[in-house]
Amino acid sequence: MTKWLSVGGLLALSASLAWGQSPQTLQAVSIASQSGAEIVRFEFSSAVDFKPTGFGIQSPARVAIDLPTVASALAKNTVEFAQGNTRSVNVIQAPDRTRLVLNLKKYAAYTTQVDGKSLLVTFEPEARGTPVAASLQSAFAESRNSDVLPLKDVDFRRGSDNSGRVVVSLPNNQTGVDLKAQGQGLVVEFLKTSLPEGLRRRLDVTDFGTPVKTITSNQVGDRVRVLIEPTGEWEHSAYQSDDQFVVEVRPKKVDTSKLLQAPSYVGEKLSLNFQSIDVRSLLQVIADFTNFNIVTSDTVSGNLTLRLKDVPWDQALQIIMDSKGLGMRKAGNVLWIAPRDELDARTKKDLEALQAIERLETLRTQSFQLNYAKASEMVIQLRGAGGVAGGSTAGVTRFLSERGSVIAEPRTNQLFVTDTAKKLVEVQELLTKLDIPVRQVLIEARIVEASDTFGRSLGVRLGGSDLRGVNGGNAGYSVGGGNRVAFGGSYDAVSSTTGESANVMTTTNTSFVNLPAAGQGGYAASSFALSIFNSAANRFLNLEISALEADGKGKVVSSPRVITADQTKALIEQGTEFPYQQATSSGATSVAFRKANLKLEVTPQITPEGNIILELDINKDSKGETTAQGIAINTKHIKTQVLVENGGTVVIGGIFELTESDSEAKVPLLGDIPVMGNLFKTKSKSTNKQEMLVFITPKMVSDRATNR
Repeated sequence: MTKWLSVGGLLALSASLAWGQSPQTLQAVSIASQSGAEIVRFEFSSAVDFKPTGFGIQSPARVAIDLPTVASALAKNTVEFAQGNTRSVNVIQAPDRTRLVLNLKKYAAYTTQVDGKSLLVTFEPEARGTPVAASLQSAFAESRNSDVLPLKDVDFRRGSDNSGRVVVSLPNNQTGVDLKAQGQGLVVEFLKTSLPEGLRRRLDVTDFGTPVKTITSNQVGDRVRVLIEPTGEWEHSAYQSDDQFVVEVRPKKVDTSKLLQAPSYVGEKLSLNFQSIDVRSLLQVIADFTNFNIVTSDTVSGNLTLRLKDVPWDQALQIIMDSKGLGMRKAGNVLWIAPRDELDARTKKDLEALQAIERLETLRTQSFQLNYAKASEMVIQLRGAGGVAGGSTAGVTRFLSERGSVIAEPRTNQLFVTDTAKKLVEVQELLTKLDIPVRQVLIEARIVEASDTFGRSLGVRLGGSDLRGVNGGNAGYSVGGGNRVAFGGSYDAVSSTTGESANVMTTTNTSFVNLPAAGQGGYAASSFALSIFNSAANRFLNLEISALEADGKGKVVSSPRVITADQTKALIEQGTEFPYQQATSSGATSVAFRKANLKLEVTPQITPEGNIILELDINKDSKGETTAQGIAINTKHIKTQVLVENGGTVVIGGIFELTESDSEAKVPLLGDIPVMGNLFKTKSKSTNKQEMLVFITPKMVSDRATNR
């Protein structure tokens, strides 16, 4: 304790030095009562020249007040009081302030007032006739406003621990607040206030991921009512800081690793120290403390020695009953305590009596009209697997009583149930939950097939001839003086132009390099040829260069889509059936068919979070090459299971193929000559890319009947 105070003093001293002034210190704390009001007085070393700020918390009941530029000179940091509503005051020091925490037995409205060197915190007296025990209907704070003032704002915020905070901006800190539980929600009423038109609304805050589902604000007379509707297991607290009122709703923390959760005790704490006290007298002590009516059985006896300190009274009662083998029944504010065997026997008799009454109760027949479910399927649900109407079946779980029966009328889709009135009500509740429209899912698949091809080919043809030994003396053969050059689209075209092919035998028109370019993409290569010959036109040199480059891109998109109910398989397909012959058992042949189709087979399952699990089987087949045995089928197939968010798109698979080839043919030795070697070779290069991707997009189909 001394070490803590020393650290706090050093912090306060360092803070005061930083401010450049002498530290103001808290000297004493006292409590007094005046006209029923409780006043806590804080004495300081000098006149109070600061404005204190504070806030209150309802559970646990406490008030916190911050004092800026103040240090503590108290001998200890906790001051306890033996009487009044204030249990104790905790003094907590920080480098720039001191916080006073007033721990209360029961929350009460308070005011602060500066009186010279003193700070007075006044708690208003409790109204007459109000019971001492805390009640959910008690007001959080009484209104001290004389006029009806408008609220400034009603807002919602999400806390770091997944809590939801409803923040209401009050006209001032004198506004009265009434907080109470109503059904499964909380109702906060602000006394003598009005609600502007812009704040009269219903906020849906489900998407924030807190226990709070909706917040509804409206005007009721001279007060504003805010209805907070949480969901799941939750707990709440409320506090006010100046003109801001906050209701915090937190999820109840449960240790999911434990199969059996330990009981939680919320009773007011008490201390017991008895030596060999009679159990009946001890129960009377607890009854006086809790204001419960306790009825004790005559069979409860014995003595007990115990010492309990600051234990919730409900836990203390459970300890006493466990030590003596006692049990408890609760009806309102009356507790009946007896040995467990006696309670079990009484419970057994009550149940046997109820069963006897049920066996004698008059049976009634009621019809139920089903809208979405099939009556024949509901009969199985009510009877149980293998059950027989009107009689029990061993080992079979039934929903009807032993005398109950049910029949289905398929034509009108009705159920006729005969059973007791209680069972008929249960059947009605069950059918209300089962006879609902099944949510539907639209599944769209996109199968994208892309191709990218490129090819290049380059080749030459080279040849020559000498006609001097054949046509040298023919009259009129000369075509003029000097050497000549002839051009054409091909080797043969040039030869025809010069007259070489027309006047010379084929054997003399030689082609000693014949390496033309190969065709690409189903097209022949383009060529360019020339011929050089002398003036006598009897010697020829012919050259043909051929080249071709092909570049192709293609894309095929297939998009099958189908809609189906939750957890129901759906199938859609389109394609062609190709015939082929197959041998039969008799040795003859018959015609069978093979499918080459586009198929989407899917089974969706909607999860509680709104996502969709898909079991997929997708085929994309096409016609292949024709063989002697029949037509081959090119198949692309994917089968998988995937989890997708509603409306989201996911790539579930793909296939990528890349084929590259680079070839060269040449005349040995001559093809290796630099530059000139290109006249003795042919080159070709090709690249082929094939890619397939499969996209899936599931989407739940909205239906007004589904959301009812």
